Amino acid sequence: MCREHIGVDPLLPYLDPNLTGKKLLNGANFASAGIGILNDTGIQFVNIIRMPYQLALFERYQERVAALIGTEKTKKLVNEAIVLITCGGNDFVNNYYLVPNSFRSLQYNLPDYVRLLVTEYQKILMRLYELGARKVLVTATGPLGCAPSIIALRSQKGECAKELQQAANLFNPQVTTMISLLNKKLGKDIFISVEAHHIYLDFINKPKTFGFEVVNKACCGQGPYNGLGLCTAFSNLCPNRNAYVYWDGYHPSERASRLIVQEIFNGSKYVNPMNLSTLIAMDSIKDIILTSNGLTGVGSLRLTTNNKIIERTKGFIES
Repeated sequence: MCREHIGVDPLLPYLDPNLTGKKLLNGANFASAGIGILNDTGIQFVNIIRMPYQLALFERYQERVAALIGTEKTKKLVNEAIVLITCGGNDFVNNYYLVPNSFRSLQYNLPDYVRLLVTEYQKILMRLYELGARKVLVTATGPLGCAPSIIALRSQKGECAKELQQAANLFNPQVTTMISLLNKKLGKDIFISVEAHHIYLDFINKPKTFGFEVVNKACCGQGPYNGLGLCTAFSNLCPNRNAYVYWDGYHPSERASRLIVQEIFNGSKYVNPMNLSTLIAMDSIKDIILTSNGLTGVGSLRLTTNNKIIERTKGFIES
C-alpha cells in the first residue's frame, strides 16, 4: 500500500522466474511470512525465507542490477533508497509463546528474551546498512495481545491478553531506543522509527475516531472472535470489512492498513525523527526501499524504480 500511495504497481517476488532483465529495475519482493528476528522462529512453517537468506538475496539482487547498469549506479540506487523493515511479532507468537514451556521461554525470562531480540534486530539493521541502505523505516510489533487469534486462545472476555501485551510493551520501546542510539553511533538519521504498536492501540482504544466499530474480532475467520484458523472460502465473513480493525486473526483490515500508511507518510506523533513525505522532500529521493514483515513478524525486501512515483522518486525496496 505504500507503493500504491505513491502511485506505482505491485512488485514481482524476487524468486519469480519472470523477474529478469529490465524488470529488475522496477524492484523485487523478497517477502516471506512467518519469519522472525531469530532463525528458530517459525520452525513449524515449511519453505520460509529467513532473514539471513533474504539479506543474501538482496545482495544477489544488487549483483544482478549491477550487471545491467553498472556497480556505481547500483550503489547510488541503493544509497538513495528507503527501507521499511518490520520484525519481532513472530518471535513471540511463533516462538516464545508458541507452546507452554517453549525452549526459548525456558532459556530466557521475558525481559532477557526481549533484550536478545533487540540486540539481534540491531545486527539485522546494521547488515542492511553494510549492504548500502541509508534510509530505513523500522517497525517492531503491533499490540500482540489484542489480535483476535490471541484473544480467542488467551482471553477470558474479549480483552487483550496480558502476557502478549506485556511482551509488546517491553519490546517496542526498546526498539525505538535502539534506533535512536544507532543513529547517534552512525552520526546520521539512517533509521526512522515507526511505532505501529501505538497506531494500532489508537484504533483499538478510540475506534469511532477512525471509523471502526469492531476492534477485537476478525472480519474473516471462525471460532471465538473469528480468531481461529485461516481466512478461507468457508470462513465466517463480516458484512462490512471497513468497520473492523482486523481482517483475520492477526492482520489489519484494508482500512486499518491504509490508515497506517497515512501515518507513515504524514504522521508526526509515531514516526520519528521524520515521516516518509518529509524524507522524500528533504532528500529528493530517487529510489525507495521497504523492508516489511507485517505487524506480526513477516519479512520482505523489495526494490522499485518508477518515474511515476514523484518527479524525483524512482525506486522502492522492501525488506
